[in-house]
Amino acid sequence: MKKSIIIFFTLLGILCNAQGFKTKRGIISLEGVHVAKISNKSSVYTFMDLNDTPIYTIEFVDKSIVDSVRDSYIKLNRVYNREKTIEMDYISPSAFSGEEKSAVYTSIKGLKIIDNKGINIKNLDEIFKNVPKRKLDTKTKDAYTTRSKIDKMNIEVNKVGEIISNGVPVGYFTNLPVSFGSEDTITDKTFVDIEIYDAKSKYIGKYITTTKQIKTANGKVFTIYREMSGRASLLKFPTYKAIAERMAILDPNFIKVQEKIIVGDVVKDSAGK
Repeated sequence: MKKSIIIFFTLLGILCNAQGFKTKRGIISLEGVHVAKISNKSSVYTFMDLNDTPIYTIEFVDKSIVDSVRDSYIKLNRVYNREKTIEMDYISPSAFSGEEKSAVYTSIKGLKIIDNKGINIKNLDEIFKNVPKRKLDTKTKDAYTTRSKIDKMNIEVNKVGEIISNGVPVGYFTNLPVSFGSEDTITDKTFVDIEIYDAKSKYIGKYITTTKQIKTANGKVFTIYREMSGRASLLKFPTYKAIAERMAILDPNFIKVQEKIIVGDVVKDSAGK
């Protein structure tokens, strides 16, 4: 009974909080007074004053960082000064709100750039002077760290299954299907695992097609998932490039990024060459 009362008042609070504004036929009303207008094209929402003058835009971004981790945020931009675009977190009145409602709610409750007098240019400009920091959870931060490491490796897989990092051959796949293509997804379930070796023919690990698992030579196991909105995470078919990237993360000794060091007028790598 106590739990039901808490849930009831939580939902009531959300509804009451959301009732302060309304958007109907592109007109935003605050406490019953028309204060601004909104239009959209795809996931970009343009906010205008009541004279139809565009003031700023909010674009919704939802992207995959690595594996099943996704990041959702907005890009805020001023129409009258497009030199700077900032990425920000957004808020929604409820878990079931669409993008338009979230854009309006963020403008009113979060950024406070729409009030009972209309669009507050002063507050909008202040946001660009003192950009709020995004609040990323640990999982998302770790995913961005992993993505940064992967991007530095600049991994490619050529048409014969050779793995290349920043233009240098670092390893290769074996047990490839006859119809192999470097950007193909691995959909065939075979009893022969696809193996990875480094450039010196040292065994690094394998991809098990029946379980969609990557297993390193030292026993680390990683299962490849993709996250479906509103559903449980599902197994997915990876590309050969994705397998090489993940193997490089699981085994840091497989591919090492050569950092450039300037010594006088000579550019050397981290090995001094």
